[in-house]
Amino acid sequence: MRTLTLLIPPELDGRKVGSVLKNRLRLARGLIARVKLRENGITLNGRRARTVDIVRAGDLLAVEIGDAPSEAPAALPSPEIVWEDEDIAVINKPAGVASHGGGAEPSAADMLASYLGERAHIITRLDRGTSGLMLFAKNAYMTERLRRELHTENLCRRYLALCLGAPEPLRGEVRLPIARASGSCRRCVAPDGKEAATLYETLAASDCASLVRLRLLTGRTHQIRVHMSAVGCPLLGDAMYGSESELIARPALHSAELTLRHPLSGELLQLTASLPQDMRDAAGTLGISLHNL
Repeated sequence: MRTLTLLIPPELDGRKVGSVLKNRLRLARGLIARVKLRENGITLNGRRARTVDIVRAGDLLAVEIGDAPSEAPAALPSPEIVWEDEDIAVINKPAGVASHGGGAEPSAADMLASYLGERAHIITRLDRGTSGLMLFAKNAYMTERLRRELHTENLCRRYLALCLGAPEPLRGEVRLPIARASGSCRRCVAPDGKEAATLYETLAASDCASLVRLRLLTGRTHQIRVHMSAVGCPLLGDAMYGSESELIARPALHSAELTLRHPLSGELLQLTASLPQDMRDAAGTLGISLHNL
């Protein structure tokens, strides 16, 4: 069981355990409520503690932040691990694999759970057809910490997309509200939709297509696909928001970069996943240079 410990400093002398857990260790109220019911969920100097107990300078406070034990996941192929520690895992998801379960084929979450021997929590999900970096938390504590960082400077995601045509201007921001299309799983730009903003930069272009780097400032479903279609540059192979292509059997979108300030260590992680071969082949056929990728 993953346990977080804190040697109580002088400035916290006299505080309640619950206050220290919430304000210094930044545990969510719901997690505190769950772990305090465990036999050794919260301990002070090795003994079970209540949230109303008083801490003194030099005390050792410990709290279990791992999930409760569950049935071992089925044995599945291991995902490509890009980075991991006790609390976080980042994988490189191939196109055609769903982010989470519910289908006949194992999902990225299923494969990671099999690799870890326990369930992991998705922080950044990807469409089935999108390849690249996915961020997971290994426990409820880190799930809360990372979700607070989404769409801040501490957690930045950048994508690469092959688009039909090239956006004008070649770099800028698309800020258009997105809503669910009536009676469909599609999304659309609509005045009554939720705010959505995407930064983009054209890296290379040919007469008919372009390679664009994109950064999400918000996290709406299908956001990049909807926004690029709305500005007249749908993703290559995106039948839902553009048209099918003989060059690639999916929307040509790849989660290529993840920059993360680790909530516990403060370490700056700068992770990358190379452009997959199907996008490289399509770019070559379209005359788009990839010499810098």
